[in-house]
Amino acid sequence: MIPVPGYEGRRVAVFGLGRSGITAARALKAGGAEPVLWDDGVSGRLQAEAEGFALEDLTVADWSDFAALVLSPGAPLTHPRPHWTVDKARAANVPVIGDIELFARALAATPASLRPKVIAITGTNGKSTTTALIGWVLKQAGMKVAVGGNIGIGVLALPPPAEVEAYVIEVSSYQLDLTTSFAPDVAILTNISPDHLDRHGGMEGYVAAKARLFQAQGPQAVALVGVDDDWGWATVNALNARHLRVTTITTRTPPEFIDPTGGVPVADLAERLPDQVAAFEAGRFIIVDATGGRLVADGVSIADLAPARSLPGRHNAQNAAFAWAAARALGVSHEAAVQGLMTFPGLAHRMETVGQSHRQTDQGGTIKFVNDSKATNADAARQALMSYPTSFWIAGGRAKDGGIEDLRDLFPRIARAYLIGEAAADFAAALGDTPHVIAGDMATAVALAAADAIAAGGDQIVLLSPACASFDQFPDFEVRGEAFRAAVLNLGATPFVQG
Repeated sequence: MIPVPGYEGRRVAVFGLGRSGITAARALKAGGAEPVLWDDGVSGRLQAEAEGFALEDLTVADWSDFAALVLSPGAPLTHPRPHWTVDKARAANVPVIGDIELFARALAATPASLRPKVIAITGTNGKSTTTALIGWVLKQAGMKVAVGGNIGIGVLALPPPAEVEAYVIEVSSYQLDLTTSFAPDVAILTNISPDHLDRHGGMEGYVAAKARLFQAQGPQAVALVGVDDDWGWATVNALNARHLRVTTITTRTPPEFIDPTGGVPVADLAERLPDQVAAFEAGRFIIVDATGGRLVADGVSIADLAPARSLPGRHNAQNAAFAWAAARALGVSHEAAVQGLMTFPGLAHRMETVGQSHRQTDQGGTIKFVNDSKATNADAARQALMSYPTSFWIAGGRAKDGGIEDLRDLFPRIARAYLIGEAAADFAAALGDTPHVIAGDMATAVALAAADAIAAGGDQIVLLSPACASFDQFPDFEVRGEAFRAAVLNLGATPFVQG
């Protein structure tokens, strides 16, 4: 746990007692504050009471007595309208903050000589894989690393600064909305596409929330920005106007601008590009290119990602570019950073091969079952569909705005689609003449897809990449992914072991 100082002896309201809320309360108490907890749900209040926290109905509390409101990221700050606690806090001039802001203040209170580095990652897609990948690379390089935030462990439940050399933190737009002083040493924006627009009042509000990741960064910090979308370029232009240290990450360099030799080998850098040696050794780059699965930094050949079995596809090349650049910014050697990329075991529910079946017929071939349950919108599903020439695609759930209309150019890659959940009928209409069937539930979809893949012969992919939220049939994407895994193994597939 990371104790949060600055509120000693003062009452701090904490609303929303899920993972981040109850962890924030513990961290505040450890720092000497008097957290006052409330939740609209009975179960959260019972847990808080069992841990000995003070409960107080915030609807009738005296808000003038609070030093701050720590708000759950699940409660709306602005849209579709502010949560009632936000209205009460603002009426009493009480600051509204979240767990990431508490984390930032705890770090600021740590002596500079003992303060770990912080890498923070946000974006619409790819942030969880990038977070896990960076954590892996740093750990393989021998650093003491803590990984958490919006992935895995809540940020304030991570080990205290004295036990860590680097924090690798995934942050959501909801969490960033509640920050003012968070200033990571390396800030990463993977990409931006429409998502959570109801919570941010539209695209401009959503982009502004993501850009808050960079708001408190100084000139010595590093900003790594994906520029495969227009919103990324707009962010770069704004950061350049502030004279920050910005590196762009791209996977879409036009063929005519790609060096056919693949770039200058690192071993030849001193001889062929002597002026770049100092910047390269210091981990300072202008452009990191991952087009075609080859990493090139300012014209220097870094790595061919083809041997990295857990990093298939353009989107994973982008993730690898972020991870390599972030590790280099923290002083990890080029060789150690590349070795970390090549040994990454992958992230559960994100392009995760969970099983495979080998045909016992003259046709031969292998069927791989790929769990991409974390693809909760069409843009994320696009990355998965683009990773394979063809696939038997399981999709559906609770659709986001626009459904799968933006995926029409990829419909020819779909051997057949198996539709589940609330979106099944709408997705069927969108697919039109593309082969599809309404399967309804996960087990049926997996069984149908496996049978069709067997009949097709050769090597085939059965891909769960729902392009939807999970909340119609599952509590979250993780449970959905585990349901896919169970259905695959129930068919007799062999569990896939990375190696």
